[in-house]
Parts: sequence; C-alpha cells; structure tokens
Amino acid sequence: MKSAVVLLPGLNRDRDMIAAITKISGKEPLTVWQTDTEIPDVDLIVVPGGFSYGDYLRCGAIGARMPVMEAIRRKAEAGVRVMGVCNGFQILLEAGLLPGALMRNASLKFVCKEVKLEVVNADTDFTRAYARGQIIRCPVAHHDGNYFADAETLKRLNGNRQVVFRYAEGTNPNGSIEDIAGIVNEAGNVLGMMPHPENLIEAAHGGTDGRGLFESALDCLDKAAA
Repeated sequence: MKSAVVLLPGLNRDRDMIAAITKISGKEPLTVWQTDTEIPDVDLIVVPGGFSYGDYLRCGAIGARMPVMEAIRRKAEAGVRVMGVCNGFQILLEAGLLPGALMRNASLKFVCKEVKLEVVNADTDFTRAYARGQIIRCPVAHHDGNYFADAETLKRLNGNRQVVFRYAEGTNPNGSIEDIAGIVNEAGNVLGMMPHPENLIEAAHGGTDGRGLFESALDCLDKAAA
C-alpha cells in the first residue's frame, strides 16, 4: 500500500500518524506539504490532527484553502481513500469534502480523554475489520469537536449509512448531534472522525482498538490488487 500524510503548519499528530501507518503497513508513508499542487499515485491520503494555522478563523478554515487540498479533492473524486482525523476532519468539512460542521465543544473546554465508539457501519473501506454494533475504545483531544448538521443533511447521512461511528455508552465528549463521531462521503472513500485511532494501535498504547481502521483499508487495497 502506498500512502501519504499531509503536513500543515501547526499540526502535531503527523508523526503519530506516520508511525501508525508504518507499523501496520510496513511502509513509511510519503509526506505532502501544504503548497504541493500534485500528489503522487497513492492508495490512501491522511490529513492528521493538531491545530493547523493555530486554529485561527475557524478550525481547519485556513488549512482547507491551501493548494494541497485541491490536489486531495481531485484524488478523492478519482476514488482514492482519504482519511481526516480531528483537525483533519475539520479541514475536510471546511473544504466541502464532507457535509456538516464542527463547533466548539458544548462544555466550552478542551477535552482530552478516552471515549467509546459504536461501529454503526462496518461495511466501509475503513471499518471492515470491525463488526456492526461493536464498541471500541479511542482517545480524543479537541476543543471544537461538536458535530452539527441540519435536519435534511442528517436524514441523508442516516439514509445513506454515512454515519460510521457514534459516541457510545454516554461518552459523547463534545455534544455532537446524534452522538456522531465519524462520517464518510456518499462514495464511501472519504472518512472524517474526531477520535484518534492512530493512538491506540499497539500494546504500548494500552490497547489496539484503533488498529482496525488501518487494517480495513489495507485489506480492501490488498483485495483490489489481487
């Protein structure tokens, strides 16, 4: 599998993401800078978490307008898998690659803790390693993770099975509507989620619940290449 991790000023989870992909796939991902207008042929592009451009304006608003995002848009439209985690999710929303918006946490406080997630849709390229309804653990660390969408958008998300993860067992850390923690686009190849699966992939992290997202993408890619 060939993968790429996007680098933007202010991101601080890029090294975590690179380490996770390298450990699971056995291949270190390429790194793509904010001003790059072309992305090499890859199977997976990841926009990691952090605080791109200091979260000025709105979280992800500046990052979403960098030249590299137009290159990512073209790759996504061509079917390449794209994953945005935390600030990466915010950037994908701001870029219009996913519907809805992320607002300030309902508590108005930064939240750094472990939550539980329900796998709502186990048939996506990012969740096939899980079972529908499975509860997994995952860390979160964000100040603006309160997902919101209007009634029409929510109806479409639910009808198309685009909601992939929901906060479970009363662990919603931010007030997200309908406990939504992660969604995919209509084509199913673009995933955005607030929790950090890259930080729970080995015993040293205290568990491996996040590993399935990367293994799912790898499995789909291996089958496609067979």
